[in-house]
Order: sequence, then C-alpha cells, then structure tokens
Amino acid sequence: MEVVTALFVAIHIISAAAIVGGWLAHFKNPTVTKSQWWGSWGMIVSGLLLAGLAEMGDGPVNHAKIGVKLVIGLGVFITALLGRRKENKGEPVPTGLAHATGGLGLINILIAVLWQDFS
Repeated sequence: MEVVTALFVAIHIISAAAIVGGWLAHFKNPTVTKSQWWGSWGMIVSGLLLAGLAEMGDGPVNHAKIGVKLVIGLGVFITALLGRRKENKGEPVPTGLAHATGGLGLINILIAVLWQDFS
C-alpha cells in the first residue's frame, strides 16, 4: 500500500509542478497551457485518491485541510477549463484568469506544506 500512496503523491507533486511551472514560464504573457489543464486534472484525481487512502489508514485525517485543498483545487480546475476554452477558440486568455490558475495552484502547495497537524 505504501507504493501506491507514493505513486499518487508523485503524481500529485508533478501535477502541481505543471500548474505552477506553466504559470511561471508564461508569466510575462499570461495564458493557460495544456500542462496546467492536465495538471489540474491530475491534482484533483490524485488528491481525492490520497484522501481516500488516508481514510483507510490508521492515523487521524485532517478533514478541514482536505476540504480547503479540494475547494482551491476545484478553483484551479475551473480557471484552467475557462482559460483552455478561450485558448482553443483563438481568443486571448484574460490576465486575471491565467494568474488565478497559477496563483491558486501555488496557494494549494503552500497549504499542503505549511498547514501542519501539531497535535
């Protein structure tokens, strides 16, 4: 089971890197890239699977943290979806939408790292 968990953690980290990396790579000319779109999918799916695996484990699960990360992850997914639709139609992606995708991805990473259970 540890191998499965490690695999999903790796997918989660790679997905987060795709979201934030795509944002930083196009920071001067903001857009929503395909890597950000697929990263948003990977982050939500792997995050939900990791939450399910945590529920099956013996230790306590921080449901508040999982809920906050899920809401922000859905925000990343929605902004990436809207940005990709604009891009596919040949329309310019609004700067705020592009920055929201990457910024929310970064906030999600910071929550994962900084929100610790000190009980």
